[in-house]
Amino acid sequence: MKEFKGKILCLDRSDINTDEIIPAKYLTEIEKIAMQPHLLEDLTLEGFDVTKSLQDVAVIVTRENFGCGSSREHAPWALEVNGIHVVIAQSFARIFRQNMFNCGMLAITLKKQEIDTIFDCCKTGDTFLLVDVETAMIQVTAQDKDMTFGFTISEFDKTLVRKGGWVEYADENY
Repeated sequence: MKEFKGKILCLDRSDINTDEIIPAKYLTEIEKIAMQPHLLEDLTLEGFDVTKSLQDVAVIVTRENFGCGSSREHAPWALEVNGIHVVIAQSFARIFRQNMFNCGMLAITLKKQEIDTIFDCCKTGDTFLLVDVETAMIQVTAQDKDMTFGFTISEFDKTLVRKGGWVEYADENY
């Protein structure tokens, strides 16, 4: 059973682009680890402090069109090297979404009402999430709240996540 779990960071904004996820000036880096300190450093969002907000975060929950802008794998890589393997949003830029799965990570789409509920939980303090890939279920816990959401994932994307990404899948199957 493949699970992801950890603390949620809620970014209450639509259209967070790949240049905000990892600024273009770091695209010359060839090692993922070199991008680690630069994740979201250009993101401007009320209440977000890049030096504090990312501590111990494993999941990002946001609004619509996450990962828009340039099509590059560096954005998921910057998340991955910071221990963030799950992004939940109302919608994703198509190429960013596929790059997440190609890296063995999850890009989960939920309805606006479900995203709103998670945002409400985040207002009460630290909020944690557990994703079970096999059952396509998400459990969110915060103080006295515990809720579950289902999500849709194709069998192929589920396989990519199980294997750790496209390269690992290709190594095993081709």
